[in-house]
Amino acid sequence: MTANDVRRVEKSRKTGETSIDLVLDLDGTGQVDVATGLGFFDHMLTALGRHGRFDLKLQCDGDLHVDDHHTVEDCAIVIGEAFDEALGERRGIERFGYSYAPLDEALARVVVDLSGRPAPVIDLGLKRDMIGDVACENLHHFFVTFANRARASVHVDVLRGDNDHHRIEAAFKALALALRGAVSRDGTSVVPSTKGVL
Repeated sequence: MTANDVRRVEKSRKTGETSIDLVLDLDGTGQVDVATGLGFFDHMLTALGRHGRFDLKLQCDGDLHVDDHHTVEDCAIVIGEAFDEALGERRGIERFGYSYAPLDEALARVVVDLSGRPAPVIDLGLKRDMIGDVACENLHHFFVTFANRARASVHVDVLRGDNDHHRIEAAFKALALALRGAVSRDGTSVVPSTKGVL
């Protein structure tokens, strides 16, 4: 990857459950315009884009009359695939990234490897069934699906926190910061792997 490469992707996904349009720019400034019909999920995706300094525009019309599952899952699919496509051959990137992010009493740690091999390991430690209009099991599912579709190892551990809102928001912010480090350019066009491919 050279300094002139544009890492911007436009994607659409239409199914019987959701209709999603997305624009992602890995080299943005954190401009975010997200509307999924799920207020808390919008808040988390805004944190992901803002703190990762990714420009993210996402519109999702989902079958919320059923529940929130398809909307959260399909957004994770599209965002993960957009990261994968934007990275191309993954030349000239740092590849690895990690971050700790606090939110008041909560503390999250995220470590990522843009290895081309999906490996989600997620421990959020949430106690509530719902946060806002989103099921906590689907927030867990977001991280799993994102890692699978981005073809990345993603380790998320919320180390402490009494408030589940704080715990999950710290996790999204830590993911944003870890991804920011991993996608950063290293000034070369080398694939960061002993294999020569990722």
